[in-house]
Amino acid sequence: AYKRSYLDGPLYAPVTGYSSQAYGSTQLESLYSGLLGGTDPRLAGPADALTRTTPPGGDVVTSIDPKVQQAGWDALGDKQGAAVAIDPATGALLGLVSTPSFDPSAIAGRSSADAAAWKLLSADSGSAMLNHALRSTYAPGSTFKLVTAAAALENGLYPDVDAPTVSPDPYTLPGTQRQLTNENPAAPCANASLRVALQYSCNNVFGKLAADLGETRLSAQVAKFGFNLGKLDTPVRAATSVYPDKLNPSQVALTGIGQFSVTATPLQMAMVSSAIANNGVLMQPSMVDRLTDHQGRTVEDFKPQQLSRVMGEKTARQLQSAMVTVVTSGTGASAAVGGVTVGGKTGTAQNGVDNSGTPYAWFTSYADDGSGHRIAVAVVVVDGAANRSDVSGGGLAAPIAKAMIKAAFGK
Repeated sequence: AYKRSYLDGPLYAPVTGYSSQAYGSTQLESLYSGLLGGTDPRLAGPADALTRTTPPGGDVVTSIDPKVQQAGWDALGDKQGAAVAIDPATGALLGLVSTPSFDPSAIAGRSSADAAAWKLLSADSGSAMLNHALRSTYAPGSTFKLVTAAAALENGLYPDVDAPTVSPDPYTLPGTQRQLTNENPAAPCANASLRVALQYSCNNVFGKLAADLGETRLSAQVAKFGFNLGKLDTPVRAATSVYPDKLNPSQVALTGIGQFSVTATPLQMAMVSSAIANNGVLMQPSMVDRLTDHQGRTVEDFKPQQLSRVMGEKTARQLQSAMVTVVTSGTGASAAVGGVTVGGKTGTAQNGVDNSGTPYAWFTSYADDGSGHRIAVAVVVVDGAANRSDVSGGGLAAPIAKAMIKAAFGK
């Protein structure tokens, strides 16, 4: 068999995976090895069957936009993290970046150099070979407040994002003496509307909303966004984003701000913004556009598929508006792009025992160029410089989303 070589290997490794003469294959290389190697029966013509020859291999045409992919890669730089961009209308994955990455060419053969490269990558506890965009899960922190807000509006707790809520500041977690405070003590979080609560990332508001909703109603809404879905295939299988069950009321309150044991992939948080941007409809995310034979004739087309109706159009438009406020006059200001409507939500999540691990800086967003084109982008950065405040989600993660949005719209 021919040895694979990859152009821009590390840039596209989260999409292609690898195909190695010694170590097998992963991701698209694994799923479509038959098509790529010419053994897929759909490639065989009548003459091939008679002569028993293997036809030339076909191609997997991805949905990735090279400009968006490159922008995310350059912006993440030497930071560890991931960035995912989706076309909300179709579910097409436009960008799928994971850092650090690896060069699949380095392990494609059987030489001693390939073996040494494999040994080095394997010793790295798999970090470079891990697809952080699809396969790593993180506490979503304050980005999850969008999900809680959707549940509150869909269940009629409040009529719109500008109605005042009943939210004492600080808020005492049900059945405990523990108070849920806010990072910024001066923020106008007492009885804040959903718009103001997203703008200032008010923990008291979303903790109380979650407790008011209760586990049953909140988890039903969360599931519509794609959490707890065992098989999410892009067609590469994504790790399951988890919303826990059997919670007591104080734990439910903590899930409302993306804490307790809620976990999400970067793909999942891009899907949250994608559903909001697509007026409440979540499309199945896919990184493959079509499969072709060696002459470019299509053997399989990937048509857009609806995954779920997540929320009503009114709720989605309300949340779009509130997300824009976060960027125009809130914690997401560093994602603003001239001539483009950008909405987003920042987050910083703690991790490790007693929050002793490296914090995650998050940003999930959507952008609209005014001519019918939209994009949803989620970014996570695992960085020791991320402090506890939400501002680090704005400072570290939002500029990466901005770079991808600019690339998508040619700004």
